[in-house]
Amino acid sequence: MSGQRKCPDCGSSEIVEDAHYAQNQLVCADCGFILTEGLLTTTFQDEEHLQEVTYSRSTGQNEQLSRCKLRGIKRVQDLCKVLYLPAVFEETALSYFQRAIEHPSFHLVRLEKKEILVGCCVFVTCRQHNWPLTMGTICSLLYADKELFASVYLCVLKELELDVPALSLTDLVKTHLNSFKLFQSSASVPAKFAEDKEKMVARTIQIVELASETWLVTGRHPIPIVTAAAYLAWQSLQPVGRLTCTFRHFCKLAGTDLPPPAHLRLKELNDILLRMASQLAWLRVLNVDKKTVVKHIGDLLQHRHFLLRSSFSSGDTEDQSATAAGNGSESSPQAAGCSAQAEGCQPGGKQKCSSVRRPLLPPCLINPRKRLRTAALSPSDQAITGDEAISDSEIEQYLRSQEEMQEFRKAQAWH
Repeated sequence: MSGQRKCPDCGSSEIVEDAHYAQNQLVCADCGFILTEGLLTTTFQDEEHLQEVTYSRSTGQNEQLSRCKLRGIKRVQDLCKVLYLPAVFEETALSYFQRAIEHPSFHLVRLEKKEILVGCCVFVTCRQHNWPLTMGTICSLLYADKELFASVYLCVLKELELDVPALSLTDLVKTHLNSFKLFQSSASVPAKFAEDKEKMVARTIQIVELASETWLVTGRHPIPIVTAAAYLAWQSLQPVGRLTCTFRHFCKLAGTDLPPPAHLRLKELNDILLRMASQLAWLRVLNVDKKTVVKHIGDLLQHRHFLLRSSFSSGDTEDQSATAAGNGSESSPQAAGCSAQAEGCQPGGKQKCSSVRRPLLPPCLINPRKRLRTAALSPSDQAITGDEAISDSEIEQYLRSQEEMQEFRKAQAWH
């Protein structure tokens, strides 16, 4: 004990020697203030010269991992084991997680985001190695919100400057259909509903490619489109016993969720198929509707390039048809009958096709959202043209005074 020393913090003279990590230190017994810190030799760069450094400057203080980092590393390892990922993937995901957890952007975040950060590192690793894994699978394993996961995922790509290739639709279809429970008959799946996996995947890929060619995929979430395409493919392979099965019941049999926009994507796909079916001569007699068109999906997909060109018109054709309609009084009845037959309709006025040919445009242009109506201008506002004379008092408001000019020059001097 040293009675001559005083604590610089509280002024107490109760100074005692305390051994901390086998190093003697002088500590105030009243407030705990450390007067002198012990010395130790570590793997610091001065060790090769046998110089002793304090513990706060040593590498021993930085070698301890926080509980948050240890828990995150364990979560990354467990997630990789659940997904049966190779050891190389696990090492890459761990390196990404350690970089992310040390980044200042992820220091003061909620525990929920730190849990999602684990899934983001694994998801980035799988995407970079072209491993088929969807965001929905990761979210279901982590019980995470998809919108929150997407925001954290974009933040990880930005802060760590990672490059992730885009996932092709073919790989996405194969990955999404791998989780379906329709490929083996069981107690929950009757034999008539079980389907061969390779046939269903191949048919679904063809329908998704058709949707991509008709602007149904661009700018939209792909999972509802893939789910709707899988439902149509499943029905078309054995339509006799599956036409009565609803879309919701199909998702229940497959063990997958039914996304809210999937019904709209199914309706859009049926509209495209009906337009293509109206161009086949042997289908015009059968009165094909949205339920029975499933039976003929194989024929429609086989000739889809020709049927798409025949079902939809180009911009020039649309202009010519509009011009011909405007000059209908001058044209002969024979020309009117020929134009009606070209559109798949009978010349007597009885339309046999379901709709008229239209340009192949994205759905947002065909069915635009209703714009908000602006309030009508008052008569005084409508009278303003912009050519009115400006009064002298209004001009003086835009001119600087002498004091303002001096203040402006002073401000420019700082620049």
